[in-house]
Amino acid sequence: METYFLSIGELRAALAAGKLSAAQIITNTFERIASVEPHIHAYVKLLQESALAEAEQIDKEIKAGIIKPLSGIPIALKDILCTKGIETTCCSRILQNFVPPYDATVVTKLREAGAIFVGKTNMDEFAMGSSTETSLFGATRNPYDGERIPGGSSGGSAAAVAANECAAAIASDTGGSIRQPATLCGVVGLKPTYGRVSRYGLIAFASSMDQVGPITQNSADCATMLNVIAGYDRRDSTSVNIPVPDYTQFLGRDITGWKIGIPKEYFLDGIDAEIRRALNKTIEGLEANGAKCLEVSLPHTEYCIAVYYIIAPAEASSNLARYDGVKYGLRARNFGDLIDMYKKTRSYGFGAEVKRRIMLGTYVLSAGYYDAYYKKASQVRALIKRDFQEAFAICDVILAPTTPTCAFKIGEKIDDPMQMYLFDIFTLSANLAGIPGISVPCGYTEAGLPIGAQFLAGHFEEGKLLQIAAVHEQNAAFTKRRLRI
Repeated sequence: METYFLSIGELRAALAAGKLSAAQIITNTFERIASVEPHIHAYVKLLQESALAEAEQIDKEIKAGIIKPLSGIPIALKDILCTKGIETTCCSRILQNFVPPYDATVVTKLREAGAIFVGKTNMDEFAMGSSTETSLFGATRNPYDGERIPGGSSGGSAAAVAANECAAAIASDTGGSIRQPATLCGVVGLKPTYGRVSRYGLIAFASSMDQVGPITQNSADCATMLNVIAGYDRRDSTSVNIPVPDYTQFLGRDITGWKIGIPKEYFLDGIDAEIRRALNKTIEGLEANGAKCLEVSLPHTEYCIAVYYIIAPAEASSNLARYDGVKYGLRARNFGDLIDMYKKTRSYGFGAEVKRRIMLGTYVLSAGYYDAYYKKASQVRALIKRDFQEAFAICDVILAPTTPTCAFKIGEKIDDPMQMYLFDIFTLSANLAGIPGISVPCGYTEAGLPIGAQFLAGHFEEGKLLQIAAVHEQNAAFTKRRLRI
């Protein structure tokens, strides 16, 4: 039986009924990985031996009547989450061979829920990129077209789920890095509210925007994953101590009377015509289910890219200062004094994109420029957040495109940083405002490439996002296309 095509819900039902064993599921998953991974390169490390051993233990628990929320479910982890005893590199040379002595809180929660980790997934170096091309280990390929990107920085996680190399994956989103690759790979990706999921053990890029979230096949699986990973963590000073609802309870509820905001600033002339048509069909489907769509304005949207690429690099330059060759990670072999060691270690250890952002961030934080750049960007960030607060005062959720175009070809934008940055124009604002967002498939182009729609909601309203995503899935009149590789 080809178990790798089954969703988390289907796998749980089969395990509970005794129709499948965890060992069968994991064995089948690695057979699938062996078949497609040479074409996709979603993983940077596989954990077959430990996964099979854990599956045997899960089967013993199930026979004893112990069934946990994710018992026997094969899960992939983005290589930015610390895993005890397992190499965690952020796909950077400077962390090559780094083995953390502890698990990230999210990893611990998944283990306790019975999840089985099958591998660490490829990503842009230190999550800096939009295409998974800046990875030390090479690019990941889109399962729908091997010549195109899967998105980034969580391209490996999205590609693994889309290619059925795992049932779900955990990723991180600093400027759209869950939602954007989920869109390009035709799967569901949720960025929770900042503070909803613990960041302890997540290797930092931009601390005020990084957030951990799931990538899954459907909204029901997404709710199941969020139930496991959400919640307060005293080890994370940015974690918010408020109750966590059962997100699966939002599935199946209707949206009659809902007001859906359509931000005029997001529907620009540059959006691909096929994406616009798919979004129009999505709007028609939601209105047929009793929702009302109305135009809203987010007037400071035009400043999002400028604000993001001041604040994020500034925080990155501070966070990445710890990688100096002294405490852990790479250290240059031939050097003179301490300063020379710093220079050689960082020059060799970091890739071009990471260096670019460190230099930009250091510049905007330097004496004489802090007020002109970082302080001003922080003030505009407050205005962006206020735009969303005003919009959510008159609507329940916001519907917007996730990307301006579908997946572009590998190598097409890698030498043009500005074009690469512009690709995230519709996802950055949610991170700046700290609000949750979800990307859901809404169709395909004539060439067979996935198209996604993005829903945004107010702080800690992930339940609303899952509710409307489930309604959208029922409406969506399209069949999943066959993978090309």
